[in-house]
Amino acid sequence: MDFELTEFQTDLADGVRRLCQGQFPLEQLRSLELTERVVDRKGWRQLGEAGVFNLCLPESAGGIGLGLAEAALVFEELGRALVPGPLVASHLAAGLIDGADDGSVVVGLIETDRQGAAGSTLPVVIEHLEDLDVLLLLSDDGVASVDPGSVDGTRLTRPMDPLTPVWSTTSLPEGTPVAGPEIAAWWRRDGAVLTAALQVGAAAWATDLAVEYAKQRRQFGRPIGSFQAVKHLCADMAVRAEVARCAVHAAAVTVDQPDVGDAVVAASGAKLLADEAAIANGRSCIQVHGGMGFTWEVPAHLAYKRSRVLATQFGTDDELAESLAESIGDAGPGSGVR
Repeated sequence: MDFELTEFQTDLADGVRRLCQGQFPLEQLRSLELTERVVDRKGWRQLGEAGVFNLCLPESAGGIGLGLAEAALVFEELGRALVPGPLVASHLAAGLIDGADDGSVVVGLIETDRQGAAGSTLPVVIEHLEDLDVLLLLSDDGVASVDPGSVDGTRLTRPMDPLTPVWSTTSLPEGTPVAGPEIAAWWRRDGAVLTAALQVGAAAWATDLAVEYAKQRRQFGRPIGSFQAVKHLCADMAVRAEVARCAVHAAAVTVDQPDVGDAVVAASGAKLLADEAAIANGRSCIQVHGGMGFTWEVPAHLAYKRSRVLATQFGTDDELAESLAESIGDAGPGSGVR
């Protein structure tokens, strides 16, 4: 197993970063805050043309045929740019839903096992409902497809993330089965890794934003970055982001080379670390900015809010921690698992 990035992988990440800078600049994203639709169809198709959604699809199926290691690098850059929309769902659906691979169709996904089965009285939260062409229901039994227009949902007026509009519903159609339990299992695993990669990107963006502000903001005639308390905040942010990045890369490589370890355990650990890093870095970024998380004039709040939303997907911190504890317990003494 080689954790060093190849020249191709570095170029791939750089290319996606340039694409995001050109197609999804922060100023443009902020103009979409709290609007009814935030998914830019033109930009979504450009992501499809760049191979974001069919990256792991075999060449025989019209994809690029790369591994999850490359996809994690791409999704880290998407997370760094705070690109809105159901990115992970559309990536997973490539090859299963026509049009998902090239970005001509926007696919959403909800985990019904965690939010209540179809027909339950429990509220189910659906992201980007009005932007979706297809809604997929993910459960232990498999994957089912639902027409988003058939969902009777109520839009929430104040979502956690202003770039992630959400709807609530107490019932869902049964849906048409499109995949079985095996597909559902690897979607949960790969979805956790890719969501963790988005979190790493957000954590890194928050770090860069805090460091840049600390260099420019002056107090007592000196940049605030020269004060020890602020230095420690920024250093801790950098360490958290890098540790989470290493865990995500390791999980992605383990998925691609399952003989070297337990890919499900690696994915759970990576998601747990990435969620913690993104949320903590979002808080610290706001603190470096003087606690200005209450104003829309400073973008420091955006990474924190996005990270809170992503932390609810493909396993919460409690669920992931319990899963890891169970896996260690199942390994038993003398197994070498620590």
